[in-house]
Amino acid sequence: MLVLLQLYWSFLKIGFTSFGGLSMIPLISSEMSAHGWMDSSEISDIVAIAEMTPGPLGLNCASFAGMKAAGVLGAVFANLGVLTPTLTVCALAAVFFEKWQKSTVMQRLLTGIRPACIGMVAGVLATLSLTNYVRPGMSGVDAINYVSVILGVVDMILFIRFKQSIPRVIIFSGVAGLILFGFLGL
Repeated sequence: MLVLLQLYWSFLKIGFTSFGGLSMIPLISSEMSAHGWMDSSEISDIVAIAEMTPGPLGLNCASFAGMKAAGVLGAVFANLGVLTPTLTVCALAAVFFEKWQKSTVMQRLLTGIRPACIGMVAGVLATLSLTNYVRPGMSGVDAINYVSVILGVVDMILFIRFKQSIPRVIIFSGVAGLILFGFLGL
């Protein structure tokens, strides 16, 4: 029962202190690591799976993390935790937004929040890059995984230059990863 309450509390904090999407990942990573529920590799896997599945990233991460930590009940409690702040804030916002929409205070608040979100996304990018593009070397020195870097560059080219959809690029990357890392062992 304690683990369920810890999951609820952890995801409640995540929901109240993040702004959804990628900004949740550093907080999820911190909470999962702090409680010993997952290591950085498992967190990276959960983020990848959560990105591939339909639905909000935070809810998907809560489902997978809760399931990993405490089974089905863990997923339920983690989801309740991550949804409680959203529902509370949305209800309050619906009541007060019309009144404060033109307020200079509201405009300044939003102007301050945007750079913080960009900084959090940059932090996530750096953390996930270290997890996905760097692997421990034989002598304890980290080495760049050039195959992963090339695959990431190809994915960006598919997105930007050839305007491929996210599901197509995910499928391509999954098949390429299976071939390159699974069958060929790179």
